[in-house]
Amino acid sequence: MPSVHPTAIIDEGASIGEGTKIWHFSHISAGAKIGQDCVFGQNTMVANDVVIGTNVKVQNNVAIYTGTEIEDDVFLGPSCVLTNVTNPRSQIVRRGIYEPTLIRRGATVGANATIVCGITIGRYAFIAAGAVVAKDIPDYAFVVGVPGRQRGWMSRHGHLLHFDDKGCAVCPESKFEYVVENEGTTTRCLTLDEEVALPEALSKGAVAYDDFK
Repeated sequence: MPSVHPTAIIDEGASIGEGTKIWHFSHISAGAKIGQDCVFGQNTMVANDVVIGTNVKVQNNVAIYTGTEIEDDVFLGPSCVLTNVTNPRSQIVRRGIYEPTLIRRGATVGANATIVCGITIGRYAFIAAGAVVAKDIPDYAFVVGVPGRQRGWMSRHGHLLHFDDKGCAVCPESKFEYVVENEGTTTRCLTLDEEVALPEALSKGAVAYDDFK
């Protein structure tokens, strides 16, 4: 069974997976589908017909609007913003023509970042805190700034990848190998398929980020 704080509101018709935790003052709307072992922090909202996978972490003050699909293992940082209409006007009702946003497996959206609707965030992409993203982002891309621009590639464990002259890189934490392809426009992991879960031994961090620098 999910764990729901007494102050949270769960509308009839919402589907919430086993082990999911819903914290203070949150609202899950009818028709929302949420997988297992997710966490929704204080003052979060999931709108009608949103689909969310398993092991998704949603930090405080995040609203997930209709038209959004979130795959497994996604992290949404505190107060990040998702949208579903590119050109909103109070006088114009656009309900029913919401623009879809897909956040693919393992992606991170940092605190206070804004994701403009109608785009796809690739698997294990890393959107830095405060970035504003308005276009599709490839797998493993590291995106910063306003407007958001790619500044490199991130490993599955969240470390910048430094490629050698053969286009290969190794994550300092997991030791997984990565390769950059297609004239530097795509990256993939050679050690583990993007759709395969991490081995248990690699799913818990034990060393601080700065210690890898």
